[in-house]
Amino acid sequence: MATNRLIGLLESRKNLTGSTCGLAGVVLTFTGVAGPYWPVVVAGLYSAGALLAPPERPAPPDFPDPSAQLEEVRGDFGRLRGYLTGVELPPDARERLAELTGLLAGLLEPGWVAEVLAADPEGLHAVSRAVRQDVPEAVDAYVRTRWWTRLAPGQEPPERHLEQQLALLREEAERLTDRLRDAEARRQESHTRYLEDRSGR
Repeated sequence: MATNRLIGLLESRKNLTGSTCGLAGVVLTFTGVAGPYWPVVVAGLYSAGALLAPPERPAPPDFPDPSAQLEEVRGDFGRLRGYLTGVELPPDARERLAELTGLLAGLLEPGWVAEVLAADPEGLHAVSRAVRQDVPEAVDAYVRTRWWTRLAPGQEPPERHLEQQLALLREEAERLTDRLRDAEARRQESHTRYLEDRSGR
């Protein structure tokens, strides 16, 4: 720790600027300009350089790597699928859930699609929210509401709400898929134009 602090001090802008000015004082000493007061001249020039040095530039924040975030979402998606296999759902809701999880699995599957997703912070956030919040909350709300419906029959069936929620989530995932596909198509078109311009066409 102390070594890192010492290295940081030696590499600081104040020390580097002061050392450059102090070196100029040593040159003045060898040329005879500083005379017998050379230690004062060297120290004074070092101090002046250190005072005039620009302030230290703060280090940029260290944000997490998008591919690491994608791996975390993949792990959470695996846990979500394990949870969903243990939940009893009506056939229609199970079918809509399978369509939604199929779309999410395709987006998270390693390959170029996942690379495009990792480069799109909004898309990655949308998938993360669906996996970590929207789908488990919708299914859990159905399970809890179904229990109360058994005690008080005659209310609107909870599976209808679940099916609507899953349909909305699927539409959102489809819109994201379309947006990522369009972004990749635009990137390919841009690269084609670049190659055409480079070849003089």
